Amino acid sequence: MILRKELPAAHRTNSNRMQCYRSLQRAGNGERKLSKESRTSCETCTYYIYDEEYECYLCDKNMDEDGLDLEVNGDFISAKGTTLGGDDGIAVAYALAILDDDSIAHPRLEFVCTVSEEVGMEGASSIDVSMLKGKKLLNMDSEEEGIMLASCAGGCSSRVTLKLDKNKVTGTKLSITLSGLTGGHSGVEIDKGRGNANVLMSRILRDVITDNNVYLAAFNGGRKDNAIPRECMAEIIVAADKTAEVKAAIENAAKEIKEEFATSDADLKCVVDISEGCSTEAVTYEDSTRAVSLIQALPNGIMRMSQDIDNLVETSLNLGVISLDESGICLRFSLRSSVGAALKNLKSQIKFISEAFRANAEFTGEYPAWEYKKDSKLRDDMVRIFEQMYGKKPTIEAIHAGVECGILAGKIEGLDCISMGPDIFDIHTTEEHLSISSTKRMYEYILNVIACK
Repeated sequence: MILRKELPAAHRTNSNRMQCYRSLQRAGNGERKLSKESRTSCETCTYYIYDEEYECYLCDKNMDEDGLDLEVNGDFISAKGTTLGGDDGIAVAYALAILDDDSIAHPRLEFVCTVSEEVGMEGASSIDVSMLKGKKLLNMDSEEEGIMLASCAGGCSSRVTLKLDKNKVTGTKLSITLSGLTGGHSGVEIDKGRGNANVLMSRILRDVITDNNVYLAAFNGGRKDNAIPRECMAEIIVAADKTAEVKAAIENAAKEIKEEFATSDADLKCVVDISEGCSTEAVTYEDSTRAVSLIQALPNGIMRMSQDIDNLVETSLNLGVISLDESGICLRFSLRSSVGAALKNLKSQIKFISEAFRANAEFTGEYPAWEYKKDSKLRDDMVRIFEQMYGKKPTIEAIHAGVECGILAGKIEGLDCISMGPDIFDIHTTEEHLSISSTKRMYEYILNVIACK
């Protein structure tokens, strides 16, 4: 049996600093920067360093010399001023405790500890598994007792590029800004029905361009392909005598969108600014139409729900980033599916639609799905043991995002996996806290699982 966990946050950087994850906007040029700031959102830290490549704060605490300053409040253990590193230090502690105790009954055990899971599952992707013999994997990467993962999505990134011709045009410039959308993670929140700012902007432009000669001067939205974009900006040039008509068409399209997304994106706003007498380089009318039509033709959102697990998204994609520059327009998608054949089909669909518009589609960074097994002895045993110990069945779930089980199952033929763990709250933040009683129950549960033949 294999016990797998990545190194805890406290040991994931070269400088051995603690990682405290907080959201902050990346620099516009995409460069990686380290900067020291005064005390603000990490109230209990004296100072911190923000890494813009990984979008996290690194608390300036030397773990080799200082270690964690632990504190216990009731049933919870936490660390003063830093993340606890319970994700996934507790799994390392479980494994070391088992390996150190000669009185525990168990089969041959292999303890696999990967690195860089939080920044791209690099450790699982690179590890040589030839030395491993186990065919059952307890992946301790869940943070809620009694909820176990049995499947996750695979995926890849797609980059669709379309070359566009430009010329000098004169007229009225209308700057359109969509903002205030809810956004979210394109995996776990793709099923919330939230608006995608990039797709909605193309919808506005579609309605405007249908009856007017419109020249696209700018089109930029989103920052990451795996995030549902909250904002998008476009600039168009129109004939001066068409300004009022086009502005009215934009406002009418925006009104329809606001009504449609009133529940999921209540704060959605569309602002139109007008600049008269502009002379600038812009995409030709024919290519402006082709670019907008391409975006409208490409799929976005949920493609298919799972046939095995209720309320689980099987296959989806997200148009996370749009950028227009001198070379043309670039569309960046995040594709996900828990079924390998479905992901392959979605890639083909994007490729064929793109080529129909004389665009080019590339796919990178593919990682395998952890497909749900209808027959899993490990899952059946774990459900039975949990019910015997605690009088209720655990919840078996799947997640529409990546987990290392998918990569390892792709490397080890016949691997039977379950992901589980004790109750941990506010992971990757200075407020992270771990339930002591849950940790004890899950340790006792693991001992019964590994003793099962």
